[in-house]
Amino acid sequence: MSLGRRTKAVPERVVSAGFHERVYQVVRKIPAGSVATYGQVAEMLGHPGVARHVGNALAVCERAKLPVPWHRVVNAKGGISTQGSLQRELLEAEGVEFTAEGTVQLEQYRWRPGRRQTRSPQRKRR
Repeated sequence: MSLGRRTKAVPERVVSAGFHERVYQVVRKIPAGSVATYGQVAEMLGHPGVARHVGNALAVCERAKLPVPWHRVVNAKGGISTQGSLQRELLEAEGVEFTAEGTVQLEQYRWRPGRRQTRSPQRKRR
């Protein structure tokens, strides 16, 4: 017999323990001069649809035991984080160029594991 109280269902855990470290392991594989999207990292982990969780993990990556090149992860439009000036500076130092709108051309710089990166020759920096 119900007393009229509703009980909330306990939500199923979206990601499991150790998720942050698995994110960091994938991100560490992104070569300098390439980028991946949050969604791409999530898919590589077998968790499509949890791009936001990837972002949350990267937001606290300074706690990781080893350095994490967080700056190599961008949004689905090639946009950079709200801490964009540092991210942009780090990516440009690796040879990644930005459009006039301030985004990375994913067709050119997206990391494709197992495929040889083909892009136009980079301009020499002085």
